[in-house]
Amino acid sequence: MRFTKGKLFVVSAPSGAGKTTLCSRLLGRFETIGYSISYTTRTPRHDETDTEDYYFVSEEEFKSMLENDELLEWACVHGNYYGTSKKRVEEILETGRDVLLDIDPKGARQLREKLDYGIYIFITAPSMEDLRKRLINRRTESEEIMNVRLTNAREEIMHYGEYDYVIVNREINKATNELESIYIAEHLRSDNIKSLEDIMEVD
Repeated sequence: MRFTKGKLFVVSAPSGAGKTTLCSRLLGRFETIGYSISYTTRTPRHDETDTEDYYFVSEEEFKSMLENDELLEWACVHGNYYGTSKKRVEEILETGRDVLLDIDPKGARQLREKLDYGIYIFITAPSMEDLRKRLINRRTESEEIMNVRLTNAREEIMHYGEYDYVIVNREINKATNELESIYIAEHLRSDNIKSLEDIMEVD
């Protein structure tokens, strides 16, 4: 079943909850999903590649995009800017493909206020202690930055009710199956169907 316009799936989570891994798995499973790569002013981590993980830009370039209204949403997180290209998202949706956004909760809140469409999914770890262990194991931030992320995580988790779905990432394969189930279920909604001829032969 194909549609004239794709669906927007917005996935958010506190740092360390595993959303990037889950999103990568969903993208690998369904060819119908396009991924909108975010722009950021932060320094690439050792395992990240420009134009694949993020578009890494200067703060001056990012602010120029803001002034030109090129971003669908943006946020300043831990001193770094992140944003989503409006043009890129619209181009993918108009082709009939879906768009997956892996963004910060602040950015997700902007989208909810701005758009009248979208499926919002929140990923969290089973406990704050588990989040701390995951951030320690990542070994990508200083102790100071890690504590900031954990403080922010407590606040972000309190807003879980603003999302359509919540996945507790206790075990990665189970969480992957749950995310895939949401994606499939959203395409089986009756309000997707404009007429019976879209899904079956009618005499």
